[in-house]
Amino acid sequence: MPHLQFELNFTPSPEEKKQFAAKVVNNFATIMDTGTDHIGITYRCYDTNDLVFGRAEKPEDGIAFLNADIRLGRTREQKRQLALAIMSDLHATCGVPTASIYIIYTEHDGPHFQLDDRELPSWSEGEDPLE
Repeated sequence: MPHLQFELNFTPSPEEKKQFAAKVVNNFATIMDTGTDHIGITYRCYDTNDLVFGRAEKPEDGIAFLNADIRLGRTREQKRQLALAIMSDLHATCGVPTASIYIIYTEHDGPHFQLDDRELPSWSEGEDPLE
């Protein structure tokens, strides 16, 4: 169960959150070669000056951090492709400059992800952990 925790120095509208989440889920499933039912997204929204990022030239235009807890096994290329897709979608949906977005991956073995009826297996190509 990837847990994608977005920290933002602004609050998107409910429609923007819904639209962006749909893009993230689709991109994650496609790029990371997995299903969609186990993807979790969290938004943590703060005031403009509550996030600081040295590359952000104008914090008032938006700053976004993504802490992405994912299962071990994805390639460097998959992680980079996903990061670029998320940056592009966040810019298109909310106007955040891509230079003001920072994505951090933390990788865990499958059993670190627990659901009510099972633990997830370690990732393997072409799998859906809930099937």
